[in-house]
Amino acid sequence: MHAFGDHKKNLSQLALAILVVALLALVPACGSDYYVSLFISIFKYTVLTVSWATFCGPTGYMSLASAAFLGSGMYVTALLGDTLPLPLIVLIGGAASLLLALVAGLASLRIRGIFFAMFTLGLSEGVKGFINWWEISKTGRQGRLVISASGTTVFYTMLIILVMALLTSYLIRRSKFGLALRSIGQEQQAAEHIGINVNAVKLITFAATSFWIGATGSIIVTQWSYVDTQVAFSVFYSFMPTVMALFGGLGNMLGWILGSVVFTILSELLLTPFPYYYMLIFGIVIVSVFLFFPSGLVGLVTRWRKA
Repeated sequence: MHAFGDHKKNLSQLALAILVVALLALVPACGSDYYVSLFISIFKYTVLTVSWATFCGPTGYMSLASAAFLGSGMYVTALLGDTLPLPLIVLIGGAASLLLALVAGLASLRIRGIFFAMFTLGLSEGVKGFINWWEISKTGRQGRLVISASGTTVFYTMLIILVMALLTSYLIRRSKFGLALRSIGQEQQAAEHIGINVNAVKLITFAATSFWIGATGSIIVTQWSYVDTQVAFSVFYSFMPTVMALFGGLGNMLGWILGSVVFTILSELLLTPFPYYYMLIFGIVIVSVFLFFPSGLVGLVTRWRKA
């Protein structure tokens, strides 16, 4: 009976997910360009947050490398946009980020805490500095023109990437990898003693989740006509996934999605009417949630349902 109940619950969740995706697919046909752009931003930050939290949530690592992966994807499009089909460029952008994550992971995943955070932040800044140096010294320019794609194309591509990122996270969390990641986060030495290949599990998960960040960068940049290292590797992209995951609730995927959606919409609502006080109001809201609802927005929803 218990297994039947779990199966029924899983089917209900799958049906709900399919319904949500189907409704989202109707946005370009029913909404204005503004809403298409808003949903693209929501998709972007949700992919960043889910990808970050899938690895960092259970392990306790604090990665600040999201900007490196996103910017790498952007520069793949800037370099290859005129020579290859856009779907292939998006895949190459994801692959480039995955490769970068593998190299960075091999060098850094044996360290933890503030040292890992500093290394990953330095990775983003280092990649930005290298590309900036290469552009100026080897090509004599700073920044590149980028191919353009329609808002509808970007929307549907981002929707596919979002679904794939969520599916990747769901499968990891439900698999032995997810159990191993949680074991590593709780007590890494104990995980090693029971036979878990700690370094391999961390490296594979870190690289797999970075793929969708790079793919996101590859398609998002087509909304602009020009990109440079200051935009592509902005430190903003390194910290926002962390803040959004904590804002929504680090414990489960619903919190990651909720934090991304609410955070993005809140940004849109505050930026236009309060351009000079935007960051102050934003900071007060974030600090209030962290102080009074340490479990994030999910904790707030749970309390409201129990009341």
